Amino acid sequence: MSDESLETLLDQERRLVFPRFDEDTAWELGGALRAAALAERLPVAIAIRRGRQELFHTALAGASADNDGWLRRKAAVVDRYGHSSYYVGCRFRADGGNFDTDSRLDTAEYAAHGGAFPLIVAGGGPIGSVAVSGLPQVDDHRFVVTQLERFLNT
Repeated sequence: MSDESLETLLDQERRLVFPRFDEDTAWELGGALRAAALAERLPVAIAIRRGRQELFHTALAGASADNDGWLRRKAAVVDRYGHSSYYVGCRFRADGGNFDTDSRLDTAEYAAHGGAFPLIVAGGGPIGSVAVSGLPQVDDHRFVVTQLERFLNT
């Protein structure tokens, strides 16, 4: 696996900002992610959360209940750190560490693997997450970023 530069990952978070975010936005974004995943025949589960409230969830052919656990654990990392789950894992590795052992967090509750990205509202900061699980972590992360770029037209 090849980590992307930390600056590139932070730049994604700076660029991918919503002017506003509500239940309708979650439904539209979730539908766009689902349509893109269906078009690519990706075996993924997708979740969008605002805080602890799940606003959107879908599982496509090939995804399993295990993917739901990954979605929850990746979203917990976004909630705790305010950054993408991939950034957090890369940050630990860049510092010579390992998230699973060095974060001192329960790995049954937290997973710093790619695929969960903060939902950031202009002027308000992170309010939740959008997460994908089912692909290798780099691909999960890139899928989310690509779809957010399309959705936000950035």
